[in-house]
Amino acid sequence: MAETGANVNIKRLIDMLRLTGKKYDIEKITKAAEYAAMLHEGQYRVSGEPYISHPIAVAEIVAGLELDTNSICAALLHDTVEDCSDKTDLEEVEKLFGSEVAMLVDGLTKLVVVNVEDKEEAHIENIRKMLLAMSKDVRVIFIKLCDRLHNMRTLDVKPDPKRRSTALETMHIYAPLAHRLGIQKIKQELENLCISYLDPIGYSEIQGYIQDKYGKNVNFIENVRNSVYRKLTENGIKFTLEGRIKSVYSIYRKMYNQNKHFDEIYDFYALRIIVDTELECYTALGIIHEMFKSVPGRFKDYISTPKPNMYRSLHTTVIGRDGIPFEVQIRTWDMHHIAEYGIAAHWKYKSGEKSKEDMDKKLEWIAKLVETENAARDPDEFLDALKTDIFHDETFVFTPKGDVVALPHGATVIDFAYAIHTGVGNAMIGAKINGMIVPIDKSPSTGDIVEIITSSSSKGPSRDWLKIVKTGEARTKIRSWFKKEKRPENIAAGKAMVDAEFRKFKRPYTEAQRNEIVATVGQRTGYKSADDLYNTLGYGGIALSKVALKFKDEFDRVIAPPEPEVKSDIEVVEKIKNSVQPKNLKTGGGIIVDGERGCLVKLARCCNPLPGDSIIGFITKGYGISIHKADCPNVQNGKSNPEYAERWKEAYWESAGEGGSSSDMYEAQITVHVSDRMGIVADISMALSEMRVFLLQINTVNVGNDHIIINLKISCKNIDHYRSIVSKIKSIEGVTDVLRGFS
Repeated sequence: MAETGANVNIKRLIDMLRLTGKKYDIEKITKAAEYAAMLHEGQYRVSGEPYISHPIAVAEIVAGLELDTNSICAALLHDTVEDCSDKTDLEEVEKLFGSEVAMLVDGLTKLVVVNVEDKEEAHIENIRKMLLAMSKDVRVIFIKLCDRLHNMRTLDVKPDPKRRSTALETMHIYAPLAHRLGIQKIKQELENLCISYLDPIGYSEIQGYIQDKYGKNVNFIENVRNSVYRKLTENGIKFTLEGRIKSVYSIYRKMYNQNKHFDEIYDFYALRIIVDTELECYTALGIIHEMFKSVPGRFKDYISTPKPNMYRSLHTTVIGRDGIPFEVQIRTWDMHHIAEYGIAAHWKYKSGEKSKEDMDKKLEWIAKLVETENAARDPDEFLDALKTDIFHDETFVFTPKGDVVALPHGATVIDFAYAIHTGVGNAMIGAKINGMIVPIDKSPSTGDIVEIITSSSSKGPSRDWLKIVKTGEARTKIRSWFKKEKRPENIAAGKAMVDAEFRKFKRPYTEAQRNEIVATVGQRTGYKSADDLYNTLGYGGIALSKVALKFKDEFDRVIAPPEPEVKSDIEVVEKIKNSVQPKNLKTGGGIIVDGERGCLVKLARCCNPLPGDSIIGFITKGYGISIHKADCPNVQNGKSNPEYAERWKEAYWESAGEGGSSSDMYEAQITVHVSDRMGIVADISMALSEMRVFLLQINTVNVGNDHIIINLKISCKNIDHYRSIVSKIKSIEGVTDVLRGFS
C-alpha cells in the first residue's frame, strides 16, 4: 500500500460494504483499491489530498446505488488508464480484474469533458460516445454520475471560471441524465450544487427564505406527521412516514423560471407515506383527503400513469389546520426504491428476477437515441433529438408586462403566441422581439421581450405554421383550428396530397377510383368516409406517411399493375440458346486413372462429375475411359454385374477441387422445383448472370398444381462453385427445391 491515508480510505470503503450485508467480492474490491492506490501514488488533487481519495469516494457513492462488485471495481479504477498510462493499460486491467471491469473502465475513459457552450458542433462526438457507452452497459453512466457528484462536492477548491464551467456542464448534461434515469438522489444534489456556484446570490437568498419560513413554522411538519400517524394506525395500515422541505433548486426554478413568489410555492412542506401495497396507497390517499381539504388541480396519479423515468407515486396538495399548504406523496417500498435509485434499482435484475426483455424496455430510450445518432447525418438533427429526450433545453422570454414564459430551445414566436393563449395564436399576424418586427419563424433568446401582434380580421393560422412550430402544444392548437374551421379547405388539401402520392405509382386512375381507395383505407384506419380521411390529412391530424403503404396496397388492388408479356420467359430461353458458350468448357482431362496420367477420359453425361467429387473410371470400348461420380446410380448397377467388374478403375482429380487450370469450366445439371409465378425464369437467369455463370441449356416442365420443374445446364469450376450457385438459386422467391442432375 502506497500511503497511510489510502489505507484508511480503503478500510472505510470495505467496512461500509460489509455493513450492507450484501454479497460483494471483498477480496476483488480490495485488490482493485490497492492497485489503484499504487498507480495513483504521488498524484494529488487540487485540495492537496492524495488522488486515491477521489476514486474511493466515487466507489462509496456507487455502492450507495447498490451496484455490483464489478461496478465498484470500475469506480476505483476509472482514472487509471487515462491518468496512469505509463503504468498500466486496458489489457492489464482486463488481465487482473476481468473483461467486464475492463469494458466499464474503457467506457468511462472515453467519456471526456463536454464543452457546453460549444457542444452543438465541436464536441458532438463526445456526446455520441457517452450515448454509445450507455447503450452497451448503463452502469457506465451510473459510475460517471457518481464521479461527477464527488467532483461537484469538492468543486470549491477550483478557481471560479473552472467552477462555473463545470457547474454549467453538470446542469446541462449530467443532472438531466440523472433525472432521465430516475436517480433522484443524485439529480437533486447535483442541481443544488450547480446553482450554488452558478447563482450564489440567488441560492443564498432562497436559503434565507427557507430558514425564515421554517423558523416560523418549526413544529408544523411534526404536528402534521403526528396526526397522520395516528389516523393511519387507527385504520390498520402498516406504513413509514417521512417529512421534508423542498430543495433549494426546486424553489429556485419556480421563483426565477416561473416568476412565482416564495409564498406561491405550495409544496414547500411535504409528507411522504410509504406502504406495502398499491391498494394501500389509494386507501391512504382517501384518509388524507378525509383529514385535510385538498387543493383543486393539485392531484397527480403517477401510479396509473408513470413518468418516463419509471417514477410512480400519488401526489396531492392539501391545506393543514394552520392554513399552510403541504404536499403528500404516497408510494410503496418498491416505488420508493425506484424513485430514489431509478433504473439503477432495476439493473441488478437484468439476468435474474426480471427478464432481459423487461430491462431492455426500460432502456429503450437509450437505444432510440443511439438509433438517432446512427441515422442523423446532420449533427444538429441528432442534438435536437437528444435535447427533446434528455436535455430539455429551455429559453425564458418575457411578455411586455414582464411575465416569464418558458419555451423549448428553438421554439418560435408562434410557439410563444400559443403558449400565451389559443386565441392569441389564432389571431396572430406578426411579432416583435425587443420592439423590432421579426419574421414569424424567428426563435427568441433568453431574456428577450416578445410581443405578439394580433388582428380581429385575421383569417387564422397558416398551414405552413405546422412546419415551423416546435412545440406539441402549438401544433395541436393549430390542427384543432383547421379541423373545426376549415373542413372544405382541408378536404381539398387532403385530396391534393393523395393525388401527389398516387402519381408516384405512374398509373392512370379516375376520381371515383381515388375516392374508393381512400374510403377503404379510411375504414381500415377508423374514419367513416373518404372525406373524413381527406380532412384529417388536410389539417395535419395524421401524416401521409402513416397511410402511404395502405394506399399503395389498395391502389394495386383496385388498379392492378400491367401484366408483363408472357413471352418474357420464352425470350430468356431463346437468348440462352443463342448466347456465346464458354470456350474453355471441358469434357475431361486432369484426371488420374489407376495411377496413370494422360489417359483418354470423358466425363459421363449421366452424372456430370465436377472437380472435388469422388469419382471412378469405366473402360469403354472405343471411347476411352468414362468418368462417373462414385455415387452415380449407373456405377452401382454396373458394379453388381460380374461381366463389367474388371472394367471399373480407381480415379481421382489430379488437383482435387481445382480441376487443373483455374479457368477450366465443367458442365453441371440442375433441377429446380418452383411455384408457378410470372418471371421466375428471368429471375433465375439474372441470378446466374450476376454470378457470371453461363447458362448452357434450359427446359421447363409444368407438372400442374402451380408447380414447375426447370432443368438447367450450367458451366462451373468445381463442386464448391456448384454449391454456391445452388445456394443462390435457393434464395430466389418461389424456389422450393434444387437437385443435382435432370429429373
